[in-house]
Amino acid sequence: MRFFDLSLPGSSEALHVALTRRLTEETGEAERVVSEILADVRARGDEAVLELTRKFDCPDATALRVPTGAIEGAAERVAKTPLWGALELAASRIRMFHEKQVRQSWLDFSTPGQALGQRIVPLRRVGVYVPGGRAAYPSTVLMAGIPASVAGVGEVALTTPPSRETGLPPDATLAAAKLAGFSEIYAMGGAQAIGALAFGTGSVRAVEKIVGPGNIYANLAKKQVFGAVGIEMLAGPSEVGVLFDESASPEDVALEVICQIEHDPANRALLVTFSQAALDRVIQSIERQLSDLPRALVVRESLEHSFGVVASGLDDAVSVLNDFAPEHLHVLVADPWAVLPKIQNAGAILLGPHSRAALGDYIIGPSHTLPTAGCARYASPLNVDDFVKKQSVIWLDVEVAGSLAEAAAIIATSEGLEGHARSARGFPRPQ
Repeated sequence: MRFFDLSLPGSSEALHVALTRRLTEETGEAERVVSEILADVRARGDEAVLELTRKFDCPDATALRVPTGAIEGAAERVAKTPLWGALELAASRIRMFHEKQVRQSWLDFSTPGQALGQRIVPLRRVGVYVPGGRAAYPSTVLMAGIPASVAGVGEVALTTPPSRETGLPPDATLAAAKLAGFSEIYAMGGAQAIGALAFGTGSVRAVEKIVGPGNIYANLAKKQVFGAVGIEMLAGPSEVGVLFDESASPEDVALEVICQIEHDPANRALLVTFSQAALDRVIQSIERQLSDLPRALVVRESLEHSFGVVASGLDDAVSVLNDFAPEHLHVLVADPWAVLPKIQNAGAILLGPHSRAALGDYIIGPSHTLPTAGCARYASPLNVDDFVKKQSVIWLDVEVAGSLAEAAAIIATSEGLEGHARSARGFPRPQ
């Protein structure tokens, strides 16, 4: 972990450089690999995707689409375990939260001679990418699939890597897909899955938008296919920022850090507090908790490129956090509600010691697909709006059109667009 005491000369500038540099890390070789994979998928379709699936995921893969019987069988097996009830509870809370995000179309006739409005139209076909391979992520299936269902998307295709042994996604993933309403599931991962969704293959129809988190290759693939299809964001390795003071339990702070960075060595944390002693206590607690943590090595690797900051005051601390724009921000101070209005950049803000990261990741309700790598400066968590588009509706009668014509023509002429000016003046001027 790199440490910064912002009371020391030059430390604020050095920290700013460190936080900014993480947003532009070199990805040249990965970009090249992804570009080649996408070109291959575009040219050879299913054949290319199956070859890559055999190479990276399952040597015996023979088909991409998961049979309906396999989905039903997985759901029946999981239904006999406690996981099914937990997934049902999560699904109901996720649906309830996202139903509050639904927007309505509107038309305004209040001004005589005109009607202006906006139509909210669900996308016709969306692809959801869910990571896999090393582990199952049924929570991500729910967190992406249910908002799409609430938005009214007509067709939602799920893609996730198969296991090496069975050639199918894990039972937990397939069971969650049934709960979320997916009926079209593909056993493919990585850049090749993104390419299949974007371009279409013999067995996969192209989608209009791709959503979901992934590793560097899946994210770079989303970046490269953007334009051919829409994407919601580049959701990559997890990040956590924790603001804490002397009132916070060092063990609570340590738990929230460990929870968010145990996924992957590329994850990172930012700890911000007001004294070196408070920071030291948290570091010591992390060390104690790592003594029996199965993924301690992953956490240690993540900590190597994480940050510990001693700020001179609340405004100083909040400025650092807004620069970092963390995916998850935990506020563990005596009065967290006083801090909330000051936070400009964060994906999810968890206030107080009981708003645990794991609860947010699995069961509280808001989607856990959040902007990473500083994208919370301009991006939002995955939500219902990601699955709809807005259309402007315009109707004018002749009098209103005529009253606006000359102003429009003047602007058009200033831009050198005579055709626009003539179009505007096609209406008779009001008498």
